[in-house]
Amino acid sequence: MTSDVTIAIEGAVGRLRLSRPKALHALNRDMCAAMLAALDDWRGDAAVAAVMLDHLPAPDGDPKLSRGFCAGGDIRLLADSGAGDGEAARAFFHLEYRLNHALFTFAKPSVVFMDGITMGGGVGIALPCRYRVATENTRLAMPESGIGLFPDVGGGWYLSRLPGRVGAFLAVTGHRLDGADCAALGLATHYLPAARLDEAKAAILADPHAMVAALDGLAETPGEGTIAAHRADIDRLFAADDLETIIAALEADDGEFARAQLAVIRTKSPLAMKVGLRLLYDGAAMQSFADEMRQEYAVAGRMVQRHDFLEGVRAVIVDKDNAPRWDPATPEGVTDHVIDQIFAPLPAAEAWTPHD
Repeated sequence: MTSDVTIAIEGAVGRLRLSRPKALHALNRDMCAAMLAALDDWRGDAAVAAVMLDHLPAPDGDPKLSRGFCAGGDIRLLADSGAGDGEAARAFFHLEYRLNHALFTFAKPSVVFMDGITMGGGVGIALPCRYRVATENTRLAMPESGIGLFPDVGGGWYLSRLPGRVGAFLAVTGHRLDGADCAALGLATHYLPAARLDEAKAAILADPHAMVAALDGLAETPGEGTIAAHRADIDRLFAADDLETIIAALEADDGEFARAQLAVIRTKSPLAMKVGLRLLYDGAAMQSFADEMRQEYAVAGRMVQRHDFLEGVRAVIVDKDNAPRWDPATPEGVTDHVIDQIFAPLPAAEAWTPHD
């Protein structure tokens, strides 16, 4: 058992509580393995009626350490491995995606409290849950295009199923959604003030069979959010499935919103943005979540060994100069042939498989 996640049964509820505050509860391999093992145990345990996923408060209530539900995955491990043979990165992805799939297919009711930063790997463990609670502190994003990666952990499935062209907008720009956005888009099933989360959790622990009634009774209607006023612009400007056409639409628009998104896009990896758009295009037609994870695993194993991911981690996380030198430097330099290579299926012996 890892100290980075607390696992317990309280009453009839299996609890998974992330406990790595100095890393904003970012997932490492041991955390994924521990949670997957717990789900295995609880799946057939008649004493467990539901699963609750949240994070423990930071020691001494330090506000700097209390901002995250889960900030992502173990980026340092992925970058170090990607700079070599990539084996450790692939092993991490294989395990993490098994956890994502296990949560997605878990038959018993599950609830997650997305109070704070919910990004990357955090999205991957939150969105499979049946009930998803957002608060005024929620900041949900798939910001991988800024480090030369792509919205994995099921991003191709979830983002492609959002209304209009919101998914393409999020995949390309990495825009941070707030709790009101999550509620409006269906990413959250309930919106609660953070001050009432303890009350909600206590009610669920007291009677997990009344989970929906407890959440419905405490839920509130949030404000407008960050993108509601721009939905028409998003659907129009991000209507294309290819990056060059999106950029051309933004360049031809003299509105403030278009100018702002164009400035954001110019900081992102052209390769990563094209991979993200292809992922959503394919994901919309995926017949099962397992099929989605199988493709994402093939893509992820290749992306972590490419220049842009290593350079993105250097610029954003290591040196923090925020001046990545992308290669290719322009969307036109990323050929369809390169994208096809990245998305090629793996041989059966190397492909991702669900957890038995």
